[in-house]
Amino acid sequence: MAIVKIGTVQMSCNADKPSNIQKSIAQIREAAAKGAQIVCLQELFTSLYFCDVEDHDNFLLGEAIPGPTTDALTTVAAECNVVIIASLFEKRANGLYHNTTAVIDADGKYLGKYRKMHIPDDPGYYEKFYFTPGDLGYKVFKTKYATIGVLICWDQWYPEAARITSLMGAEILFYPTAIGWATHQDEATNVEQYNAWQTIQRSHAIANGVPVVSVNRVGYEADMKFWGGSFISNPFGTLLYKASHDEEETVVTEIDTEKTERYRTHWPFLRDRRIDSYAPITKRYIDED
Repeated sequence: MAIVKIGTVQMSCNADKPSNIQKSIAQIREAAAKGAQIVCLQELFTSLYFCDVEDHDNFLLGEAIPGPTTDALTTVAAECNVVIIASLFEKRANGLYHNTTAVIDADGKYLGKYRKMHIPDDPGYYEKFYFTPGDLGYKVFKTKYATIGVLICWDQWYPEAARITSLMGAEILFYPTAIGWATHQDEATNVEQYNAWQTIQRSHAIANGVPVVSVNRVGYEADMKFWGGSFISNPFGTLLYKASHDEEETVVTEIDTEKTERYRTHWPFLRDRRIDSYAPITKRYIDED
C-alpha cells in the first residue's frame, strides 16, 4: 500500500505495570479509531524507565516474548485491524535479558522480535547492567500495510543500523525511544541535544530514502525529564509531524511509501555507493600505521 497511516503514542508511565499496559491499549484503540494502520509505542512502555539505576529488583519486570503482554496486544491488534510495535523488557532465560521490540500484524499474528543491538552505559542510562546486546541481527517485518524495520533508541545514532535495515527492504524505519534531559541542565544544552537526536534520524531518512518514525516517552522520572518530541520524517528529512516536549499525544500521520522511488531516483545515493571501498567500516578504529 502506498498511503500508510501511522499512529504514534507518546505518553508518560508510572510504577504500576498493569496500568501502563492498559493505558497503552487504550491509546492503541484511540489511534485505530482515528484511522491508524500501524501503531508504534515508546521504548519500555510497560514501566518507568528503570535503567536510571542499577537495581537487581528491576529484573522482576522482565517477561517472555511471546508472553503475557504480547498475548494481550495480539487480541487488540486483531480487534482493531492494526499492526502494533511494542518495546518490552525480555527475559530470555534466568540471568539473560534483552531490550526487545515485538511486532504484531493486523490479524493478531505475532511476527517476531528485534533485540536492541547498541546498548548504552551513561549516567541515568545504565542499560549494560540489564541488557545483553541483540543477537538476532537487523530485522524487517512484512506486515499487512508495509514492510517495516524496527530499531531501538540508542540504535538511532548509528547510520550502519539504518542502512542495513533499509537495504533489507524496510519501507519505514521505526525507533521506539526513551530519552530525556537531566533536570539540572540549562536550556541551551537541552535544545542542542534534542536537535542532534532529531537531526541524526532525519539524516537516516535522507541517506536511505525511507520515512523515519521516532516515538519517545514524556514526563518526569527520577532526575530525568523525558523530552517527548516524537516525530515522523518523510524520505528526504522533512517533518510530517512533531510532538510537544511536555504533553501526551496520540496522533495519526499519513505517509506515502511510494515517494521512496522518487527520492531514490532523483538523489541516487544507493546507486552510487562504493561498496568495494567499505571494508574498513568493520574495524573499531583505523590507525595510520
